[in-house]
Amino acid sequence: MLERAIHLDPDACYQALIAHDARFDGAFFVGVKTTGVYCRPVCRARTPGRDRCLFFQRAAVAEQAGFRACFRCRPERAPGQSSVDAVSRLVGSAMRKIDEGALNESSVDDLATSLGVGSRHLRRVMQDELGVGPLELALSRRIAIARELLLGTSLPITEVAFASGFSSVRRFNAAYRAHQGMTPTDVRRPIDRAGSETRSVLRLVLDIRSPFDSDLAFSFLRARSVKGNEAFIGRAYLKAVALAGSNGEVRTGILTMAPAKGRDAIIVDASSALAPALMTIASRVRNLFDSDANLLQIAQHLSRDPILKSRVRARPALRVMGALDPFEWAIRAVLGQQVSVRAALTIASRLVERFGIPVASDLEGAPTHAWPDAQRLADVPNESLAALGLTKARAKTVHEISRAVAEGRVVLDRSADPETLMQALLAVPGVGPWTADYIAMRALAWPDAFPSGDLGLRKALGGISAKELEERAERWRPWRAYAAAHLWMGLSEETGT
Repeated sequence: MLERAIHLDPDACYQALIAHDARFDGAFFVGVKTTGVYCRPVCRARTPGRDRCLFFQRAAVAEQAGFRACFRCRPERAPGQSSVDAVSRLVGSAMRKIDEGALNESSVDDLATSLGVGSRHLRRVMQDELGVGPLELALSRRIAIARELLLGTSLPITEVAFASGFSSVRRFNAAYRAHQGMTPTDVRRPIDRAGSETRSVLRLVLDIRSPFDSDLAFSFLRARSVKGNEAFIGRAYLKAVALAGSNGEVRTGILTMAPAKGRDAIIVDASSALAPALMTIASRVRNLFDSDANLLQIAQHLSRDPILKSRVRARPALRVMGALDPFEWAIRAVLGQQVSVRAALTIASRLVERFGIPVASDLEGAPTHAWPDAQRLADVPNESLAALGLTKARAKTVHEISRAVAEGRVVLDRSADPETLMQALLAVPGVGPWTADYIAMRALAWPDAFPSGDLGLRKALGGISAKELEERAERWRPWRAYAAAHLWMGLSEETGT
């Protein structure tokens, strides 16, 4: 087996493995030479001797080296590496697109074209930085989804194959056997014999990098829930979604997300109609909960500022919650301009009811409409938008940003270059710096986005000017979005809003 470890200190990795240190979960994986299995550093199996261990920065590299995933610690559930980890912008963008299934129905040439480079260059830089090429990384992601469904559900293997992005059962069986050293049927047999409980629903379990405060995360969602599009049943958060495939087909259904008991993870149940979009769903749920952020590293940096130190200490698990649908949050940012959260939610609910995409469900209390896509809203006359309770100027902004997204002038994609995106957003009539920064922060998970003109942020720092806030925020780079989240949370607790 070939060792490929990039930017890793093997001795430090081994010490983290001995300690089962959750801070390193997803940051590296360990391959055990004598068993041919690779694990997460938090695995509770007996710790192998140092001379039996090889360390890999990514699961796909361990798999390429010939190791198969552990059945105990389930590497496919591990949190990923965050957007500020040491990869180039091009490789990071490619990874995000692959995570969402870009290579399930398209080629590497198509992926490279979407990123503005040649396919040969893309393969080379990914191999150099990650140790694997785009096809190997995509296969690793598909196998991870398949393992989750094989081990956690009773879905027929045929459905598992298509849900994990394979075009045929034959290709799925061959790929799984070559990759894991066993067939999908072999994986199921121990479960069947043991009589373990499995489910017929599409279920994913997505681990979140520690620390994770589920109460804090779900309270954020509850406070901003749009009636008709989102709902809560107990602790479970339900959202109606409409996801378009590469062939233009739109799949609708309900996503149910709930915190796992006794572990830092989110349990995701999806309507069966959403099966072909599971890779996209997994990626977007991770984005929603900011699951890959290294909060300890971020806290260490922000705590150097005396004003932030106490806030970070009070909320060490505070995340910058993201978006399942970037376009939705772009519109919500416009709806929230200069109005209260309650007023913005009221208008958003009317917009969903009037122009949203109907979603059928057998779940009692489930939301009924997915957020409208860009083209759907672009076709709505300004007068109809204003009738929702918007000013004429704000209705025009909603219309203009919808047109810009529908026509491709604004690309609301996490793989987009932030500076280019900001310029495109600011070119849209009615979109100012605050709106553009807020969209970059929530919709695109840009960790350094910072709406310096926000009155709440200035108030949290004693009423300073926007210029003074910008100057102070320079010391918070590259995590100014997290600084903003801490300042907003502190202000909310101080004022009771």
